[in-house]
Amino acid sequence: MVRTATKNELLPGTLDMLILHTLTRGAMHGYGIAQKIQEISDEVLQVEEGSLYPALQRLLVKGWVKAEWGTSENNRRARYYTVTSAGKKQLGTEAENFRRMVHAIARVMQTA
Repeated sequence: MVRTATKNELLPGTLDMLILHTLTRGAMHGYGIAQKIQEISDEVLQVEEGSLYPALQRLLVKGWVKAEWGTSENNRRARYYTVTSAGKKQLGTEAENFRRMVHAIARVMQTA
């Protein structure tokens, strides 16, 4: 689950989109992905381990990310994830669906 400052949950599939987009910056380990999402969102989005690692596993199974073992900044063994070409294609699809959903919600909210 991704928590926001008001503890609201994101729309289904949004976490996958956020992870894929974050990985377009380059290989990252799980903790780094969570930290980057939190940092970029100005601390509004907080990805919990219980949601992040199942999401990463799901993305691996779908072939949207790949993983390799490496050494982290603190000299610990860590699994580094990178987005695949199929993942980049999926990111485009999910981003477009998200934009359409946000636009539709905005239209509804603007009506009197």
